[in-house]
Amino acid sequence: MTHIQNVIQSGDAVLGIELGSTRIKAVLIGPNHEPVASGSHDWENRWENNMWTYRLEDVWTGLQSAYAKLAADVMEKYETPLTRVKAMGFSGMMHGYLPFDKDGNQLVEFRTYRNTITEQAAAQLTERFGFNIPQRWSIAHIYQAILNGEEHVNDIAFLTTLAGYVHWQLTGQKVLGVGEASGVFPIDSDSGDYDSKMVSQFDGLLKEHGLPYTLLQILPEVKNAGDSAGTLTSQGAKLLDPTGTLQAGIPVCPPEGDAGTGMVATNSITPRTGNVSAGTTVFAMIVLEQPISKVYIQFSPVTTPAGRPVVMVHSNTCTSDLDAWVRVFGEMAEAAGAKLTKPELYDLLYFKALEADADCGGLVSFNNYSGEPVTGLDGGRPLFVRKPDAKLTLANFMRVQLYSSIATLKIGMDILDKENVTLDKLTGHGGLFKTKGVGQKIMAGALGVPVAVMETAGEGGPWGMALLAAYMVNKDEGEPLEAYLQNRVFADAREDIVQPDPIDQKGYAAFIERYKACLPVEQAAVDALR
Repeated sequence: MTHIQNVIQSGDAVLGIELGSTRIKAVLIGPNHEPVASGSHDWENRWENNMWTYRLEDVWTGLQSAYAKLAADVMEKYETPLTRVKAMGFSGMMHGYLPFDKDGNQLVEFRTYRNTITEQAAAQLTERFGFNIPQRWSIAHIYQAILNGEEHVNDIAFLTTLAGYVHWQLTGQKVLGVGEASGVFPIDSDSGDYDSKMVSQFDGLLKEHGLPYTLLQILPEVKNAGDSAGTLTSQGAKLLDPTGTLQAGIPVCPPEGDAGTGMVATNSITPRTGNVSAGTTVFAMIVLEQPISKVYIQFSPVTTPAGRPVVMVHSNTCTSDLDAWVRVFGEMAEAAGAKLTKPELYDLLYFKALEADADCGGLVSFNNYSGEPVTGLDGGRPLFVRKPDAKLTLANFMRVQLYSSIATLKIGMDILDKENVTLDKLTGHGGLFKTKGVGQKIMAGALGVPVAVMETAGEGGPWGMALLAAYMVNKDEGEPLEAYLQNRVFADAREDIVQPDPIDQKGYAAFIERYKACLPVEQAAVDALR
C-alpha cells in the first residue's frame, strides 16, 4: 500500500475513463499497469422524439460522479488525495452523431449507435464508395440528415463522437484516435488517416447539396496510438473535478472507442487474434491477415488503435432482455422470501442453463430492443415463442436467453467462416462472462472457437483506455503498441480457455436454424407493435 501511495502522491499513476452504454467507469493504474482504484456511475440511454439518445448534461454529471467515486476510493485505500496523474485518456461507445455549430452549440440530440435510421444513406454511401458504411457510423448519420433536408446541416462546424466530444471539452483539441475515427469515416490503414479518395467523393456530395464546408473541415483530426493529443486545461480539470483538487496540465492520449479499448484490454490487436465484448451490446473484433474478398453489409471495416485493419461484427442488443428476465425471477424470489444478491441470482440462473437441453428443448427467443442490420430487422421487440410440444423448463428458458443474446453475432460470424478468416481464439470480456465458465461455454459452442477470459476481464474498456494513456508516456522510441502490450502488460497474464463442446455446437446449430426461420415472426412483431 505504501508503494502505491507514493506512486499516487508523485503523480505517476495513469487514469482511464470510459463512457459505456450503461456505465461510466474510471480506472487508475499503477506502474505495473495493475488497477489500483476505480469508480463508476450508472446511466441509461433515453427514448426521446423517436430517438435513442443521451443528454450532454448527463455526460458531465456521470463523469463527475465516476471521477468523484474514484477519488474517494483512492482516499479510502491510500489516505492521499488524487491531485495529478502521469497521463489520462477517455473512451466511449463508438459511432453516433454529435454535430456542433461554430460557437460550439449542439445542433441536434446525440443520435447514438442504437438508432437504425440511416438505411438510405448507408446504402447509397456503400454503393458509392465500394466499401461498407454501417448505419451507425457518423458519416451515415450526417448524410441521412442531408437527404432528409434537415436545416441544421447548413450550420455544422464540427462533427464528432461521444469520446471526441469529451476530449474536446477537456483539452480544447478536436481529435480522435484512429480506431474511433474508423467508425466515423473509412480509414486508409497505409496512411493512418481518412481515405482520401472517399473524402473527395463525399466532398462531391456536399457540393451537390450546396453545403458550405468540406468533410475535413468538420471532422476531427486522426491520431495514432501513442501520439500526444493535448493536455487537460484548467477549465477541463474543473469540468471533471469540480472540487478543484485535480490539477491541469496532465497529458491526454487520443480518445478511443469502446471497441478499440476492448481490443487493448484483451491483447487482441495482432492478426489471427480477436475479442468479443458481450454486455448491453455484443460485438466481435477480428484482426485480419488479409482483406476479405468483397463488401458485406453485415460487417464494419474498422481498425485497431494502432491502425491495423479489423472486421467488426456488431449486434445492437445482447443482454438487455436476459437482464430483464433475471429481474423478473429476482422479484419472484423476493416475493417467496428468498434473500439473493444480484450476483447470486445471476449465478443461480446462469448455472441452471448448463443443465438444459443443448438445443433449448425447441424454444426460440428474440432479444431485440432495436433494429439489427445483420439480420435485416428495422426494429426490435423482445419475443419468446415455442411450439406446444417444446420442453419449457427453467433450464431451457435460461439457456435460450443466453443463446438469443449472441444469435445475431453468430449469423455474422458464419459469413466470416466462409471467407476463411482464421482465429486462434477469441478473448471475451463484459457482463456475459461474469459467471465463471458459463458465458464462455455458450460462446465457444455457438461460434466453434476457443474462448478465453483473462483475470483482468472485469475492468474491460476503462482499463484498456488507461493502458493506451500509459503507452503514450512510457513507450520507448519506436516501440509499437503490440510490443508494449505483449512485453510489458500481458507477459505474465493468466487466462482461462474453454474449448468448443461438440454437443453444444450441435445444439446451437439446431437453435440458430429455428431462430432464422422465425425472423419473419420477429419482423411481424415489430410491424404490429409500432
